[in-house]
Amino acid sequence: MNLVAAALERFALDRSRLLLLVVLALCVGVGGFALRLHLDASGDSLLLEQDPDLQYYRGIRARYGSDDYLLLTYTPAADLFADTTLTRIGALRDELAQVATVASVTTILDVPLVASPPLPLEELEKGAPTLLSDGTDRALARAELIGGALYRELLVSPDGRTTALLMTLRQDPGYEALLGERDALRERLIGAGLTREERVELDRLEADIRVWRQRVVAEQSEGIAEIRAILDHYRDDAKLLLGGVPMIVADSLDFIINDVVVFGTGILLFLVALLTFIFVRPRWVIVAMLSCLVSAIIVSGALGMLDWPITVVSANYVALLLIFSLSLTVHLTVRYMELHREQPDAAQRMLLSRTLRDKFTPCLFNALTTMVAFASLTVSGIRPVMDFGWMMVIGMATIMVIAFALFPAALMQVSPGPPLARRRVTAAITDFFARVVTGRPSLVVGLYLAIAAISLFGLTRVEVENRFINNFKDSTEIYRGLVAIDRELGGTMPLDVIIDADPAFFDRASAEGAAPAEDAAVAGEESFEEEFDDEFSDEFDDDFEDDFEDELDAGLGDDDRSDLGSTSYWYNTFRLGQVEEVHDYLESLPEVGKVLSMATTLDVFAATNDGKPLDTFFLSVLYNRVPPLVKSTLFDPYLARDGNQVRVSARILESDPELRRAELLERIHTHLTGELGLKPAQVRLTGLLVLYNNVLQSLYQSQILTLGFVFLAILGMFLLLFRSLKIALIGLTPNLLAAGAVLGLMGLAGIPLDIMTITIAAITVGIGVDDSIHYLHRFIAEFREHGNYHHAMQRSHAGIGSAMYYTSIVIAAGFSILVLSNFIPTIYFGLLTGFAMLFAMVANLTLLPLLLVWLQPLGKGREVAPSAVA
Repeated sequence: MNLVAAALERFALDRSRLLLLVVLALCVGVGGFALRLHLDASGDSLLLEQDPDLQYYRGIRARYGSDDYLLLTYTPAADLFADTTLTRIGALRDELAQVATVASVTTILDVPLVASPPLPLEELEKGAPTLLSDGTDRALARAELIGGALYRELLVSPDGRTTALLMTLRQDPGYEALLGERDALRERLIGAGLTREERVELDRLEADIRVWRQRVVAEQSEGIAEIRAILDHYRDDAKLLLGGVPMIVADSLDFIINDVVVFGTGILLFLVALLTFIFVRPRWVIVAMLSCLVSAIIVSGALGMLDWPITVVSANYVALLLIFSLSLTVHLTVRYMELHREQPDAAQRMLLSRTLRDKFTPCLFNALTTMVAFASLTVSGIRPVMDFGWMMVIGMATIMVIAFALFPAALMQVSPGPPLARRRVTAAITDFFARVVTGRPSLVVGLYLAIAAISLFGLTRVEVENRFINNFKDSTEIYRGLVAIDRELGGTMPLDVIIDADPAFFDRASAEGAAPAEDAAVAGEESFEEEFDDEFSDEFDDDFEDDFEDELDAGLGDDDRSDLGSTSYWYNTFRLGQVEEVHDYLESLPEVGKVLSMATTLDVFAATNDGKPLDTFFLSVLYNRVPPLVKSTLFDPYLARDGNQVRVSARILESDPELRRAELLERIHTHLTGELGLKPAQVRLTGLLVLYNNVLQSLYQSQILTLGFVFLAILGMFLLLFRSLKIALIGLTPNLLAAGAVLGLMGLAGIPLDIMTITIAAITVGIGVDDSIHYLHRFIAEFREHGNYHHAMQRSHAGIGSAMYYTSIVIAAGFSILVLSNFIPTIYFGLLTGFAMLFAMVANLTLLPLLLVWLQPLGKGREVAPSAVA
């Protein structure tokens, strides 16, 4: 360390102007790449790496249709079904359909109506009427849209005052194909492994996906901006709220930009004012701000070169860089000022030389421990958290280099001037802590034992359940839109229950060489052929029989499902009865809103069969007779092409304060495979609810892994620095308490773990250890000089205690700026990290010196009365 410090001293002090030019060139050369920085708030950026449910979800989405849509709630001042209102809705629909990113717009004007009035199958085959069709009974249509099984809480609220306009966005087939190729390689990577060529291909796909995603998200954001401009022309006579994942992504991007600008600017101005108040002289403010800004520019350029996106999690990286850079610079400044007060006539070179030699080792280990803390986030498995960890590792390395280059090189250009007296307030605070340690040691120990006990109790109450809606302020359109959709249109968070055919069905088909006529016959139901013979003469005339048989032979339609009743597992009345049981169970759950499935289809078409239950024969006729619009609305979203898989689509009430995702998913799966008798291999739950729950449930393990990693790594660094296990354990104790206190506070306050708050404990340890290292380094030096523990404590409090106080106040105050964010987890992150920093400072100025005095890890000191030390 001395050799490195000596080399740094020669270069920074003897060639200071050359060093300044090098830093300037680096700032310009690397900083220029900051223009390539891009933002990413897509759903994929917040999901677990290698989550098998994610790949399954994408496959289901490709089969049954994407959930990539926007939902607009429209509440007119007049009656919803008045002609003027319908005209406005039609005009709005037509304008929205012209937006380039919108593939289609579905409104109450466009959906098929089968009970307004009820139509026989022969009439329905000619085409389903809509609300504005000539033969539509408006009163019956109103009843069907408000109270019907299909459209109630889907397109119209139960009170009939609010309707929804569903905008399906255009899919990019090239982007979807890239995702499929990448997921296939990722699956092989965690299985048999990849060849060298496949690894290169995977890296290429990852890069292509990042570029493509930027384009897709940018196009969707432009489209949403255009949609909002259109909506502004319709707000005079209706209340409009926009919702949907693409809108949340677009608004989150705006939040990220706002956070980067607000945090960066706000913290910069705040720190300038704070430094001016603390250090008075402009030189200290200028040097500190130069170090902060140069570090931020270089790191931003490096991120641009590496093509790393900025996400909601990493949006505060600029603020963190400014805070950490200032913290390190404050340590250098305080030590310089302390030396200057002791030697007011010393030359500038000598003061800077002593400062560099005294602070290089503790500052280096400070940077390393903070880097370790951020590196621990890479074990979380959550991509934005992992990227944030690596960003700050690069940032801390840059801060260390820039601070030890700019600080001496810049100050070599000016003379020392008169020394600045120690501020009385700071001295009074640090002296107070020293007196408490000396005079009330039992009180200190008792207080921290009580805090530890309370923290342990709070830790038992920490949970990961977090309503997505709680991530946003109630003033944002995201929050208001989610609440409106929950209350009026059946829920926001999609959950799909996918039920496959019984594996035995395929085993029998394989043994017989073809699919069985109908698995339902096992339960005693007649086969399709028997139904055809027995019931046909009662329901249809001979001419229709001939027509229908011809259709079955010709394979009517655009696929091979003409006779699903005889070839599929699910498309018969017996099995669809099971689907209806699943449907009814989901509807009975208080957390579940709107449910759609083939049971909905049966309810809708009961009207076409004079209210009588539908049999398997009628279902086969029905499937071949309905027009494409009806088929795409009532069949395709809920039944696979071969009829051997069904989808029950539910929407969860995200605003329900009692929602517990993991418990709900387990309850549903247990009921379906238990009371309803489905085999576990048949049932799969998927959708955004499952993916989000997977992220949340991983946070417990991630928190344990990150904390375990950071404590073990820092313990190893303490052993390397101090070469004493006792000192290492003493140094970790205050920081372990700080991490426990912040997690305990979260549990007591009901603040859940999320993708932001999971980082707090590890960061608290990494930053809090900085104070421990500085204090231990100074304490050991003072003890070796004077040989007395109390004297070493008094001298350390008077010297390094001031720097610890300043840096902790700067960090805590800097983090408080994060309360200006629109993203609630960021606000929690700022407040809790600020609290943790202050707690760590107090613990390092009370508990740490007390343990050093009591345990005497440096050997027995000379006995001197505490009163004589002062």
